[in-house]
Amino acid sequence: MSGNGKTMKLTLKVWRQRNASDAGRFVTYEAPNVSPDMSFLELLDVVNEDLIRKGEDPIAFDHDCREGICGTCSIVVNGGPHGPRPLTTACQLHMRTFADGETLTIEPWRAKAFPVIKDLIVDRSAFDRIIQAGGFVSIPTGSAPDGNAIPIPKRNADLAMDAAACIGCGACVAACPNASAMLFTGAKVAQLSLLPQGQAERQIRVRKMVAAMDAEGFGNCTNHGECEAVCPKGIKIDVIARMNRDYLKASLLKP
Repeated sequence: MSGNGKTMKLTLKVWRQRNASDAGRFVTYEAPNVSPDMSFLELLDVVNEDLIRKGEDPIAFDHDCREGICGTCSIVVNGGPHGPRPLTTACQLHMRTFADGETLTIEPWRAKAFPVIKDLIVDRSAFDRIIQAGGFVSIPTGSAPDGNAIPIPKRNADLAMDAAACIGCGACVAACPNASAMLFTGAKVAQLSLLPQGQAERQIRVRKMVAAMDAEGFGNCTNHGECEAVCPKGIKIDVIARMNRDYLKASLLKP
């Protein structure tokens, strides 16, 4: 409850789907006495407690750290991945963002490559397979070098760190009209291609990761920009252009 003791009443239209083969449907729930200081996931916790008391099946949703770090809280709120606040994950979205009496529509990510497991939970293992295809450095690098041993231009270091901020939540895919994973893949390619340690496998990495992305059924990028707009970590679409340049070069130089 907030410091002034005021509470909110909200109506929730939640997507309920038993499994991937189920057609699914929206179910309406009333949520009275909601504290404005609750996070969105705490709201779902409270609704689930009430459903369990009634002997009903609770709403299935993903969560882990609840600190905006892991990206697990993958839900669409009123048509926006993670909700209406920029640079904010659903677990850090507080109910004071919404108006008393408002109706909230809550859905899972919508993408062919992210099949629904149950309710608001989708299978995002396609991202894991893209990383497994080449999103790592496999050459021996020895122990951690001294921080000043390998000179790296500050601009490159900053860009690499910006790309590495991607938490792989999939909001970019959910927002894109083509369900493209190019912002995610571009970020994972860029964070290594900008650093000396990533140069030895740079060409084979981008070829393998793009091939894995295409094999998973993600769409292509047509520069709509929704991915950047909804990314909770502010990843810029510049990483897509960087990946495209690397991919073109790697394709032309492929032995």
